[in-house]
Amino acid sequence: MTLTYMIRSSLAALAGGLVLASAAQAEAPQVKTQAPGFYRMLLGDFEVTALLDGILDLPPQKLLTNTTHAQVSKLLTRSFQTETVPTSVNAYLINTGTKLVLVDAGAAGLFGPTLGQLLGNLKAAGYQPEQVDEIVITHMHGDHVGGLISDGKLAFPNATVHADQHDVDFWLSQANMDKAPKEMKDFFKGAQVSMNPYVAAGKFKAFDGDTVLVPGVKAVAARGHTPGHTVYAIESKGQKLVLWGDLMHVAAVQFPQPKVTITFDVDSKAAAAQRLKAYADAAKGRYLVGSAHLPFPGIGHIRVDGKGYTWVPLDYNSVR
Repeated sequence: MTLTYMIRSSLAALAGGLVLASAAQAEAPQVKTQAPGFYRMLLGDFEVTALLDGILDLPPQKLLTNTTHAQVSKLLTRSFQTETVPTSVNAYLINTGTKLVLVDAGAAGLFGPTLGQLLGNLKAAGYQPEQVDEIVITHMHGDHVGGLISDGKLAFPNATVHADQHDVDFWLSQANMDKAPKEMKDFFKGAQVSMNPYVAAGKFKAFDGDTVLVPGVKAVAARGHTPGHTVYAIESKGQKLVLWGDLMHVAAVQFPQPKVTITFDVDSKAAAAQRLKAYADAAKGRYLVGSAHLPFPGIGHIRVDGKGYTWVPLDYNSVR
């Protein structure tokens, strides 16, 4: 056996091994699942954990109002989006050091199989639902309150739920549901099936307008999207995060054109005014904002851009 033959044989064996290894890697099954949906950051002495309830496909052309199809299409195309926009449903967990406060609770099963992941992501983030002390609701649409109930029971058995009295009077009224248009009745049903068990258990407290609910967590009235729609200002050690709830839904359209509204608004004119006010204040104050339907984790800043605004998402970072 010559040296040349040995070298050729070794190279052939090596090549064959590489082919087999490559084939084995190519045959590995695709995972087709995503990582747990939570993102953590510090805000002063508070720890904030964004929780993903899931992704809902929305058709802006059919839902947005006070605009035209052409304008919507142009703005969606500019942001590399199609006529169906994957839309996050986000909630936020605030650990103040003495209280665990959940802002909104996701949809559970009220909006179909792509949502309802909040409890799983809460646990993946290192918490148990029994640890939550307070739940503050931006408004009573099903994708914000449905997750209060799990398998017919209180999903957060030790928590007190808070919401603005104006939403209580509107959504939990049987009379309002009875006279509502057919397409609106499910909104009332979702609110009532989610909220009424906490009311019956003595675990619900209403507030009216601007109210400090927990030190560092303040409700701020932003009525329009619903009669009691509320945003929450979270502040610690001079740092501020305002959680917007549903002040906006479609970033590609409603940042450059804040006056664009959506069919889900109970009072679209008031909702647009609240959005303009919130945008201007956040841009001027340079504080962080978070929104239920911005791409997860939905936290960042906005800045003025001509007659509109630009969204600047928070950089992914270690907890600090």
